[in-house]
Amino acid sequence: MEQNNKKTTSTHSIGIYLWIWGLLFVFSTFSYLVDWYNFQGLLRWSLIIFFMLIKAGLIMSIFMHLYWERWAIVNVLLWPMTAIMVFVAIMTAESKYTFFTRALFFVTGV
Repeated sequence: MEQNNKKTTSTHSIGIYLWIWGLLFVFSTFSYLVDWYNFQGLLRWSLIIFFMLIKAGLIMSIFMHLYWERWAIVNVLLWPMTAIMVFVAIMTAESKYTFFTRALFFVTGV
C-alpha cells in the first residue's frame, strides 16, 4: 500500500497584504493631515494615538500573522496591555499620593 505523505501548506493571497499596505498608507496620510490642519490640544494627540494604534494593530495582525493564530493574539496583545494598564493605574495612584504629600508639606509646613 502506498501512503500519501504530502504536506499541505496554506498561503495567504497577496491581495490581503496589498489591501493592508494601502490601509497603512491611508492611515499614515490621516496622521500627517492632523499636523497639516494644525489641530491642537487633546484632539491632536487623541487622533495621533488613534491612528498609531490602528496601524500597529494592522501590522501585528496581518504582517506578523497573528490574525490566523488566536492564542498568539491573547499572549502577545492581551497580557502585555493588561500589565501596562495595571502599571499606569499604580503610577496614577502614586502620583496622587505624591501630590497630596507635597501639598500637605508646603501648606502646613509639617
